[in-house]
Amino acid sequence: MKQFLLIIALLASTGSLVSAQEKKPASPRVTAEGKNVKVAYGQPSKKGRVIFGELVPYDKVWRLGANEATEITFAKDGSFGGKAVKAGTYTLFAIPAQSEWTFILNSDLKQWGAYKYDSIKVNNVLEAKAPVTKTKAPVEKLTITLPAGKLVVEWDETHVEVPVK
Repeated sequence: MKQFLLIIALLASTGSLVSAQEKKPASPRVTAEGKNVKVAYGQPSKKGRVIFGELVPYDKVWRLGANEATEITFAKDGSFGGKAVKAGTYTLFAIPAQSEWTFILNSDLKQWGAYKYDSIKVNNVLEAKAPVTKTKAPVEKLTITLPAGKLVVEWDETHVEVPVK
């Protein structure tokens, strides 16, 4: 009898372990890679929501993704928005506005969201502004890409790109 109960318990725990492993997070952490630059970010979905101006307020610091703040890594010295940046990893924040975004590189890593931004903004390394354009069609998932010479952010009907080397 004891062996039978042990086998049932093992089967039940294995089944729940498998189902727990199958669940994907709502906003998975993804990585975009370009030449000498890498960006890791939580990728939320639109899900029928109005993103900019509502879910992500205008004129407020945003983690540029979901969950843990976005991080950008430069494999060697380069530039971001035309400004020099040393090799290393930085937290990448943004301040979205209707016509222009401000991107911020900050040396304080492992931030959860942008909740503590006011206390860490003394560690800002640089700020760069970039114009906003409209996408041809709505983009369901926040997408960051690194085509040659730039970082591109697209989500909902918003497209923003900033020069990166």
